[in-house]
Amino acid sequence: MIPLRLVGVRVELESNQPIVLLREASGTRYLPIFIGSPEATAIVYAMQGLDTPRPMTHDLMKQVLDDRNIVLRRVDITALEARTFFAELHLDADGELRKMDSRPSDAIALAVRYGTDVVELFASEAVLDEAGVELPDEDDDPEAQVEEFREFLDSINPEDFA
Repeated sequence: MIPLRLVGVRVELESNQPIVLLREASGTRYLPIFIGSPEATAIVYAMQGLDTPRPMTHDLMKQVLDDRNIVLRRVDITALEARTFFAELHLDADGELRKMDSRPSDAIALAVRYGTDVVELFASEAVLDEAGVELPDEDDDPEAQVEEFREFLDSINPEDFA
């Protein structure tokens, strides 16, 4: 499994479809995953620390896990089949590790509620080989590219996903 870090969420302009963008922690490949608008909003809200008047689904899920002393430790993006990504949640229930099937978008939306510095994100080598992309960078400076993407994220609102 290849460690990843969450870069953010953006909207693909041609289709107006949200994409969550992950990047190899020690590499140059990015993993874009098309997601639904509700999941994009849930990820962006959590990344920006925004509160909602009522709990969103992923907030509720975290609260249920917290109440049961279960902690999300890791998210693995395990497969890509017929253009559909598959993921697993690795849950720690008082030292007993359990795996649970999940959509990557839901897994990431839950992970950002714990903090992606706490929850480890991974993808299989096969997934990165099939869907990973190297984004062109005029400066050939990956950190400048990430900063440019962060500036883009700062300029959008969750309403842009509707």
